[in-house]
Amino acid sequence: MHIHHLSETPSILNTFLAEIRDEVIQKDSMRFRRNIERIGEILGYELSKSLQYNSEKITTPLDSLQLQLHQKDIVLCSILRAGVPLHNGLLNYFDTAENAFTSAYRQHKENPESFDIVVEYLACPSLENKTLILADPMLATGQSMVATFEALKPFGTPKEIHLVSVIGAQKGVDFVSENFGSNCHLWIAAIDQELNSKGYIIPGLGDAGDLAFGEKLQQ
Repeated sequence: MHIHHLSETPSILNTFLAEIRDEVIQKDSMRFRRNIERIGEILGYELSKSLQYNSEKITTPLDSLQLQLHQKDIVLCSILRAGVPLHNGLLNYFDTAENAFTSAYRQHKENPESFDIVVEYLACPSLENKTLILADPMLATGQSMVATFEALKPFGTPKEIHLVSVIGAQKGVDFVSENFGSNCHLWIAAIDQELNSKGYIIPGLGDAGDLAFGEKLQQ
């Protein structure tokens, strides 16, 4: 897998990362969502440099010229609900993309530190020979990414796969690296080194879904 760790190079991205991590600033849910969206835009821009382009003729009011334009073959899939702001950021740049959505959540067993990933809802167009961008803001264990991709397989075989995350743990990065092909790309803003006993990223930022949309009731 090709891993693109963006915060290794200092940029304005670090400002948005700092604000979503800061325990005071992140309490502003509108600002939190917007910062995730802006990080998605940056990740999308960097990702766009690796895509395939064709030379096309464009006519202006004064003349014509050739421009390198991207082939419009992207399917953007995000994992609900935390993935929505990240999805919007990517969609701001890939505005002609088709869209897919899935709900993947942790179903805890009798041991609260043990869980399975359950995929219950999935809406997806054909993926056959298209560019799949699979977005999940928090790459903790990596199990949600893998479970979602397994659920997407009946929709066709993409020609290329790009994973997009805001913050990941090294364990999750290693897990997706083992489970996706060598030609797959991971675009990630920051990689933290640890997971706690419940599978949350340390230092991380907390629960991205709760911070974006409010606390949920556990069933």
